Amino acid sequence: MIPYNKNLVKNAQMLRKNMTPEEKHLWYDFLKKLPFNVRRQHNIENYIVDFYIAEKKIVIEVDGIQHTSQEHKEDDRKRDFELSKWGITVLRYSNSAINKNFTSVANDILVNLGITFEDLEKDTSSVT
Repeated sequence: MIPYNKNLVKNAQMLRKNMTPEEKHLWYDFLKKLPFNVRRQHNIENYIVDFYIAEKKIVIEVDGIQHTSQEHKEDDRKRDFELSKWGITVLRYSNSAINKNFTSVANDILVNLGITFEDLEKDTSSVT
C-alpha cells in the first residue's frame, strides 16, 4: 500500500473544492468519463497529486505557468522520481496544452492507459 501523509488530507480536500479551470475541464470533460476510478487531489506520501488512477499507477498533473521556472522544474523532477519508486508514472500537461490541444492531451492519456477513444465509445454505448 502506498503511504500518505494524514496532515495533507485537509489541504487535498480544499484543493478538490478549488480546482483550477484547466483541472475542471480535464475532470468534467474527460477523466470523469474514463472506465477507471480517477481520484482528484489525491495524497501520496508527502505529495498531493492532481489526479491518480491507482489501477494503472498513473498520476496526471496539470501544470500552471509557475512550473516553467527552474526551481519548480527541479521540484517536479524530484517529485516524479519519488513517485516512480512506487512504480507510478507521472503525466504532465500544461494549462496551455489543455486549453489549446485538449484532444491531443486526452489521446496521450488514453495511450498511456492502453485504451483508445473507440474503447470509450464502446463502454458508453453498452450502458445505454
